[in-house]
Amino acid sequence: MTILLGLDVGTTSVKAGLFDESGRRLATAADEYRIDHPTPDRAELDPETYWSATVTAIRRALAVSGADPAQLAAIAVSSQGETVIPVDAVGRPLGPALVWLDNRAGAEARWLAERFGDAAVYERTGIPSINPTWTACKILWWRRNEPDVFAHARRFLLVEDFILHRLSGRFVTDGAVNCTSLLYDIRDHGWWGPMLEAIGIEPGHLPEIVRPGSVVGTLSPAASRALGLPSTVRVVSGGMDQCTGAVGVGNIDGGVVSESTGGALTLQASVDRHGLDLTGQTPVYVHSAPNRYLYCPVCPTGGMALTWFRDQFGGEEVALAARDGRSAYDLLTELAAQAPPGAEGLTMLPHLMGAFSPEYDPEARGVFYGFTLRHGKPHFVRAVLEAVAFMLRRNLELLAGVGAGASEIRSHGGGARSALWNQIKADVCGLPVVTLQGEDAAVRGDAMLAGVATDTFRDLAEAGAAMIETLGRYEPTVALRPVYDEAYARYLRLFDALRPLFHATG
Repeated sequence: MTILLGLDVGTTSVKAGLFDESGRRLATAADEYRIDHPTPDRAELDPETYWSATVTAIRRALAVSGADPAQLAAIAVSSQGETVIPVDAVGRPLGPALVWLDNRAGAEARWLAERFGDAAVYERTGIPSINPTWTACKILWWRRNEPDVFAHARRFLLVEDFILHRLSGRFVTDGAVNCTSLLYDIRDHGWWGPMLEAIGIEPGHLPEIVRPGSVVGTLSPAASRALGLPSTVRVVSGGMDQCTGAVGVGNIDGGVVSESTGGALTLQASVDRHGLDLTGQTPVYVHSAPNRYLYCPVCPTGGMALTWFRDQFGGEEVALAARDGRSAYDLLTELAAQAPPGAEGLTMLPHLMGAFSPEYDPEARGVFYGFTLRHGKPHFVRAVLEAVAFMLRRNLELLAGVGAGASEIRSHGGGARSALWNQIKADVCGLPVVTLQGEDAAVRGDAMLAGVATDTFRDLAEAGAAMIETLGRYEPTVALRPVYDEAYARYLRLFDALRPLFHATG
């Protein structure tokens, strides 16, 4: 039996999934970690955490499955985008990873925006607007603020690159993980020379580019020992988690829109070429599927808003969950079900680390508005769930405006576990929400790419037919449309009213 392993290195956890040659899921496992926030605009993590969590997740998945490690054919790797790690000549980190949520490079983003302009950046990179998230801005911040780190860095790696190096010993990357770095030219599929020159690096400071889905090597002796796997296991470049997640829900052709509520909220719509959005508002990614692109609006705090609420105000639910062997998230959403749709006027803006698509305002902040003595904890939890659904609707409208409309939403990520949240999304957006067996779509997409790379499957369509199975379908509640239309309009008005205050000084 041939076994395929999908590995996704996300914002707050590493997830590993094992699948057999028929597409059956044998086991999944994860290892979580917490991002450090030394100041409100900073988000860091020790890069070794990514590797140790990778080892733990893979070993757990193997132990749960009981599979023979000798049958493992390939590991395909995806990761979060933008997060960058400076390393020396042998791949040792020279400091913390600057996580994609990190906004310290505001001055650098403004300088680059003035130098290049949005139109040129969008044409070359598919990024609508320069902000501190993008990798290039972070590298320039090192150059200006930590010149010793910048000078000693032999390469700057994204998280996927870092793990691929630990697994195979090669410094490699792909366009699907680099398409939001501000360094990658999505037209020519190479490094964008003018941007590299502007931030003071050369192509040699970056990994070798391969196509998503490529076999980059086999396990190094060190990785083989750490993982307890044979050195014959092939290592495959998957791409950004949003791109492999789209693969994992069958979003590889036009007419399909998927959404992922993980740490962030993202949407994906497959298109066959870039340059279709003449407004320059819709982010364009390089797809992990061959010869495709993705429209991919991103909102940085999707499910992370609920995690924040749990950590700050859900102590009782966390304790009950630990006692009863349940999920604190389930207990919180049970609370939310006690509040009526619209949360009786309580509205949240979930911009806890700035706003991305389509507002692109890193100065935006989180807000709860409209609460009274009548409102209780259930209202606040429901307001969080509804706020993410409002962001989803806002970006679905953006996609529809550029010809990528949806007849249904394929939902994946941790948020897809919640029946209430799925129903809220269906009601807010007025579209059916479809969930799939195994909500970790990026892991499944990685395994599909590994299967094609090893000729276990002929192509991604055949892999999808074997591995993708519908779990549930949530139809919109027609009677609630007026309630949610009013609540959505209030959400939009609230952001517009507060936007000047986000930029006020003093």
